[in-house]
Amino acid sequence: QVHVVESGGGLVQAGGSLRLSCAASGRTFSSYAMGWFRQAPGEERESVAIISPYEYTYYADSVKGRFTISRDNAKNTVYLQMNSLKPEDTAVYYCAAGQIFANVLQHKCDYWGQGTQVTVSS
Repeated sequence: QVHVVESGGGLVQAGGSLRLSCAASGRTFSSYAMGWFRQAPGEERESVAIISPYEYTYYADSVKGRFTISRDNAKNTVYLQMNSLKPEDTAVYYCAAGQIFANVLQHKCDYWGQGTQVTVSS
């Protein structure tokens, strides 16, 4: 069982930065693929970034070069560093965990957090 809790969201001006954190419980954290997803009002949920247990990463085209996903297995935490934020990055950001990277990529995650709001003003 893995329990995940996101933090670090907030209001930032366009061009600014935020770092989201996802703290996970459970001794098997290091064996899980971890993903960040987001959902804006009226929009479908989309993948933002995913990291495998071996630190292979995936990024959505819309965030490549601006966002960086990383993990610290000693702290059971995954991070999403978001730079050069744009108003279109405004959404609720969710952290999720899954045992199979390919499944996480398809949003088929075993555990989901409650989400944290990120608002980027123009």
